[in-house]
Amino acid sequence: MTTMPADPGDGTATEAQLEGFIARFTPEIADRVRAARAVLRARLPGATELVYDNYNALAIGYGPGEKTSEAVFSLAVYPRNLLLYFLPGVGLPDPEGLLQGEGRLGRYVCLKDVALLDAPAVIALIAAALDRARRPLPPEGGRTIVKSISARQRPRRPAGDAA
Repeated sequence: MTTMPADPGDGTATEAQLEGFIARFTPEIADRVRAARAVLRARLPGATELVYDNYNALAIGYGPGEKTSEAVFSLAVYPRNLLLYFLPGVGLPDPEGLLQGEGRLGRYVCLKDVALLDAPAVIALIAAALDRARRPLPPEGGRTIVKSISARQRPRRPAGDAA
């Protein structure tokens, strides 16, 4: 695993690097990731995006600063799925039963359609997660930081789907 320093400039190098990570997925998944990021950036302009190009998935966490432990939720990108992962998600009020997963702390919503981010139940889950955050998100000044890139990674496209 390689840890990357924060982009000292205007963020264009970091955005280009993140776009390279996203572009390795199928066009359908990549478009969903771009759209979900746009929605979350517009809704949470002060959030810091923490990017991890991990072995299993691309993860883009959202929190108040550079500490991974303070991330409130993340987009977890897999070859066939985009998940909105709540950290921690256990115990979030979920009257619609949208949260999935059996982990000790986290729960997720599968974003088969990015429009789900505008559903009242998902907006309520995001609000509840933000209310539980260790630190509130700043109102503005968000940025993107590539935290790590795994040297070895699983394929980003389903088997048989050539780039």
